[in-house]
Amino acid sequence: MSDVTPDHPRRSGAVTADDRPAGRGTPGGRVPRPRPGGSPRGRAPLAVAAAVAAFGAALTSYLPVAIVLGLAQLSEDAGSFAGALRAGLAGWLLGHGVPLGTEAGPLGLTPLALSALVILRLARAGVHVSRAIGARGGRSPRQALTAAGAVGIAYALLGVLGAVLAGVGGPTVSPVRAGMTFALLGALAALIGAVRTTGVGGLLAERAPVALRDGIRTGLVAGLLLLGAGAGAAGLAVATGGGDAADMIGAYRTGVAGQAGITLISLAYAPNAAIWSTSYLLGPGFAVGTDTAVRTSEVSVGALPAVPLLAGLPRGPVDGLGAALLAVPVLAGMAAGWLLARRLVRLAVDERAPLNWAPLLAPAAIAGPVAGALLGAVAAASAGPLGGGRLAQMGPVAWQVALVTTAVVAAGALLGAAATRAFTRTAAR
Repeated sequence: MSDVTPDHPRRSGAVTADDRPAGRGTPGGRVPRPRPGGSPRGRAPLAVAAAVAAFGAALTSYLPVAIVLGLAQLSEDAGSFAGALRAGLAGWLLGHGVPLGTEAGPLGLTPLALSALVILRLARAGVHVSRAIGARGGRSPRQALTAAGAVGIAYALLGVLGAVLAGVGGPTVSPVRAGMTFALLGALAALIGAVRTTGVGGLLAERAPVALRDGIRTGLVAGLLLLGAGAGAAGLAVATGGGDAADMIGAYRTGVAGQAGITLISLAYAPNAAIWSTSYLLGPGFAVGTDTAVRTSEVSVGALPAVPLLAGLPRGPVDGLGAALLAVPVLAGMAAGWLLARRLVRLAVDERAPLNWAPLLAPAAIAGPVAGALLGAVAAASAGPLGGGRLAQMGPVAWQVALVTTAVVAAGALLGAAATRAFTRTAAR
């Protein structure tokens, strides 16, 4: 008798379980749709992905600090290799906003150039973790928050470890403060990368009102224009006082490597100087010690530390042609309003519809608080103590900067947008 009968599946054309295409074995013959981000087989455990990404971000932001401060110490035999590493670790912690306790008093003036590098690397960590857990393009707020939270927890542990190691024979650092600061900074910065990678940013933009989107965009543009103006003014001031700055650097007598280190440290504080200069243009000004003030209407300072960036401080109140600087903040707001109106007018022309006043003036008004929040946040980050006693207060007062920026940008943006709308013909067909 033959082993193959007419009912055998191979001869009858039936399909066996082994011959079914992948995904055909579900009830009803439905094919399961793959999740966004690819197959779950290629996903890494969340804890492992977060630990690797956080460590990579920490290492790439620590090494530049260790090299700069380490060379400055070792060039003059001022300390051991371990001491140089601890100095770099202390500077790295300071770049995250963690204050250091020294014999001269608390040191809490954060070098914002290092902070920018830290945020950039943490944002990349958020991108890597989001991809590792398969959340890329999923547009899931929960997955974005999960990735950011995991990076924050892993980074907090590194902050605690760094504080403990830096405190051995070095400045006093609170591990609790370091852990909390690292957790908050790590989670927020990683959230930037996670929101972009998962597509949550686009989802939020789609659901937000048009006026709010345009207002946020205009406010950010105005804030960046103000910071750019402040950076230009600070650079010009330091350039005109370049001789004094060079004398300050030469007075340290630390050799070529040491002077290079001092120069690089000054560059790390260049964003702080740009923000202080912006506050100066806005009106609130800044302090370079307790009971001091540097404003367009008043310059009251005493003995200053030998810091090259302070060589560009103004000698007195603004007068003559220098009074034109007072118009810079308003012009920045007007420029942002002009860009807003130009874009809305172009959209109205493309859609062959009139541009009403409400969709134009509402975003211009929202731009003021947005720019105020931005400038207030960076002003708070740029200030801090440079020691005890007279140097316990350095930098601008954040709430004053935020309040003045809100008023100036809102007025300038409304004026610029209204003038552009009034003198531009839109398609009313």
